[in-house]
Amino acid sequence: MVEQIVAFIIKLLWGEWQLLVYVLLFAGFWFTYKLRAVQFTGFKHMFSLTRDSGSANPNGISSFQALCTGLSARVGTGNLAGVAMAISLGGSGAVFWMWVIALLGMATGFAESVLGQLYKVKDNHKEFRGGPAYYIRSGLGKTWLAVLFSLCLFLGYGASFSAMQANTMAEALNNTFAIPTYLSGLIIAGIAGVIVLGGLKRIARFAEIIVPWMGAAFIFTTILISIINFNLLPGLFADIVLSAFGLTEASAGALGAAIKSGIQRGMYSNEAGAGSVPHAAAGAAPTPNHPVVQGYIQMLGVFVDTIVLCSCTAVIVLLAGGGVSGEIAGISVTQQAMAVHFGEYGDDFIALAITLFAFTSVVANYAYAESNLHFFKLDNTLGRLSYTGIYLAMVVWGANASLQQVWNLADMSLGLMTLVNVYAVVLLTPTIKSLTQDYLDKKRAGVKPEFHRGDATIQGNTAPGVWD
Repeated sequence: MVEQIVAFIIKLLWGEWQLLVYVLLFAGFWFTYKLRAVQFTGFKHMFSLTRDSGSANPNGISSFQALCTGLSARVGTGNLAGVAMAISLGGSGAVFWMWVIALLGMATGFAESVLGQLYKVKDNHKEFRGGPAYYIRSGLGKTWLAVLFSLCLFLGYGASFSAMQANTMAEALNNTFAIPTYLSGLIIAGIAGVIVLGGLKRIARFAEIIVPWMGAAFIFTTILISIINFNLLPGLFADIVLSAFGLTEASAGALGAAIKSGIQRGMYSNEAGAGSVPHAAAGAAPTPNHPVVQGYIQMLGVFVDTIVLCSCTAVIVLLAGGGVSGEIAGISVTQQAMAVHFGEYGDDFIALAITLFAFTSVVANYAYAESNLHFFKLDNTLGRLSYTGIYLAMVVWGANASLQQVWNLADMSLGLMTLVNVYAVVLLTPTIKSLTQDYLDKKRAGVKPEFHRGDATIQGNTAPGVWD
């Protein structure tokens, strides 16, 4: 019965109706238009803000830590297994549509992260909390919708997403090192438990250390493979673009699959519009202290995740001869591609890379859902232990479940979250525009763009004392 319900919802969101494809494209175009192509006009500025964002306020994490926390959730199986899955179902053309949804999604990610920062609150430990549930309740006054989003969040980030990450890790370790999946699940849950029980600040510190080095190593490996196969690159990128529109013989019958798979896996990878990253954005105490700063910071996260890291996986897989098969396949495709390039060492590298990539996602997923314990007034010892127990149990279950089961559950959860979040963020567009204009006006005037209550026209009410 449960599987039938999940299958029906996936059919509605991603199947014949493809509701989310249209919702995400609409959101991307909407915010690109309303914010005057902020992802392009502010491209250089978002890098400068990251460079100046190292110091954290005692009550929060730094903007760089927020970026790394957001990336640690984004950079996971979507980058290594999800890209391979998109190519196996939609061919090389799926990569092009991943780029499209990322470029559009940068504007959506900007918008939701601005709101996450604006409507943040302080919890009992004087740390910042926030996310869609908070800006839906405070900005729109729709408590019932905020509760619905929170329930979807717990189903997604508190359960199914970590199960899916654990599944991919266990598969990779079993394929390469013959480690039993049940043992992998127990080890992953044990190590994750030690980290997550330290709260958001420990998770942020972990992400700040691991994510930059992990990403740099993967990019360097891709550059090395590209140099070795330099003569094949022009044809590869031409094939990506032509196949995206069904203009090659191999892609003529897979155009629909390419679009759907590219958008679905691209969205899963960068999470723009899903309402997840605003939780990390809310936890930051940015420099300068203005909500729009986190919009730029997290917009950079979408770019790095999909345009940079997902493209790395695509290059690795396609240069190894990977293509459309019509069968759902994940991390094994990437492992086989690396084995083509580097022999058994390549297989080992991907097994270790996916373990790190997915593990950082498992840890960040906990932080996102845990932020909403405060929303339900369950931010106490019993609430935390109960949530942590469910979360770790799902990690162990995911390591031993089938690939189709965990991806279906994750796709459904992410889709439901996205529908609620995009609806709310679109309704809050006037606030996002007003804040962005305030920031740009102060920046042009040479004034440090600090924000205080009353500087812009906002909907609803922000938390007392946060922006006074």
